[in-house]
Amino acid sequence: MKNAAPAIPRPKMAAAMMFFMVSPLERPNTVSGLLAKRAELVKLRADLEAELRAVTCDIDHLDGAIRLFDPAATPAARKRYATKHRAKKGQMQRFVLGALRDATGPLTSRDIAEAWCADRGLQADDGTLVVIRKRVGACLIALRGKGVAQDVERVGEHKGWRLG
Repeated sequence: MKNAAPAIPRPKMAAAMMFFMVSPLERPNTVSGLLAKRAELVKLRADLEAELRAVTCDIDHLDGAIRLFDPAATPAARKRYATKHRAKKGQMQRFVLGALRDATGPLTSRDIAEAWCADRGLQADDGTLVVIRKRVGACLIALRGKGVAQDVERVGEHKGWRLG
């Protein structure tokens, strides 16, 4: 073994190993400094989250005031509607399947959206219909993927759908 590295004497190796294996008690300033910095950042994050909540609340109040003067001026109202009036899991699919079962001919996503709004007693303005029509369309596409519904010829500007 001529190419082997010379062995390090044991006392020097032990000293080298001790350099890397330092307990937290031997460097109290480092650990306490890191803990203090962590606490500072946690407090900063909490302050920023509180400020973000306050700004979000202010924006919501401004949106409400804008809607008083022009109800169609805020596209954010559609997003809020989408999350505020969510249907429970499976409710949209049951409604869509029921509408397709009862239909005498192909239905469009808009027809089903108007029926949904009428069934729920929602005001069927353009913004509401767009949101509901997108939900109905997503449901119909999922049903098509399962082989339950199929798209047929266009009825006006929208695609027609019937049970598969």
